[in-house]
Amino acid sequence: MIDSDHRLPVKRQAELLGISRGAVYYQPLPIPEGELRLMRRIDEMHLKHPFAGSRMLRDFLRLEGIEVGRRHVATLMRRMGIQALYRKPDTSKKHPAHPVFPYALRGLAIERANQVWALDITYIPMARGWVYLVAVLDWHSRRVLAHRVSITMEADFCVEALREAAARWGSPEIVNTDQGSQFSSAEFVAEVARIGARQSMDGKGCWRDNVFVERLWRSVKYEEVYLKAYDSVSAARLGLAGYFEFYNSRRPHQSHDGHTPDMIYFTTLAAPANVA
Repeated sequence: MIDSDHRLPVKRQAELLGISRGAVYYQPLPIPEGELRLMRRIDEMHLKHPFAGSRMLRDFLRLEGIEVGRRHVATLMRRMGIQALYRKPDTSKKHPAHPVFPYALRGLAIERANQVWALDITYIPMARGWVYLVAVLDWHSRRVLAHRVSITMEADFCVEALREAAARWGSPEIVNTDQGSQFSSAEFVAEVARIGARQSMDGKGCWRDNVFVERLWRSVKYEEVYLKAYDSVSAARLGLAGYFEFYNSRRPHQSHDGHTPDMIYFTTLAAPANVA
């Protein structure tokens, strides 16, 4: 599919094929079965106890008879892109050279669809290996407007998800994320500006805002991912796409008195979508 001897640069070939450049160079390494099981268990514990850091997770594991060191747990947490959720200045690993945008949601009443969108990334375990998932969530309705699955943590798949959401549903007023390097990259910042939105980042005192997306990840994993062992990236993409269609249109949402995210989203749109 990608020809390294072609006159077109590899980067341009990847763009034309709609895939991340990182995926072209990615060479998967065999992961020991025990390591995969440990990563999945850490992920399950993180969903149940998001406040737990590497020391506490190590102690939880030891109570289950799994002997592992704190540094090993910390290494796996970094690989999976997860960290303890608690009040602190930074909610994600930020790039020292990237900009940090002020938090725009403090005191803001979020009352309609497309007022605020949130983006976040999570780790998705498979039968062999793992992938990363990014979702664009409408804050008010909790509707998933777009998502992407990637084998790397580059910014490309986050930009693609935001671009698709804006093209299909119109532009939001605010795009809120953590301070992770994917969301502070030049490519992502430029895309937020292109769709005419204001960029906001979680900061000190705003850690509770992650709870909305954490609830989505918990639903995705317990209702879809953990019930299946995806045997390929394509199977993960297919399974997650099917789940989000169910989540948006047929799954009653507790915070909406049993209504679905679709029902709330389309009812509270302030005006016809302004497609980017």
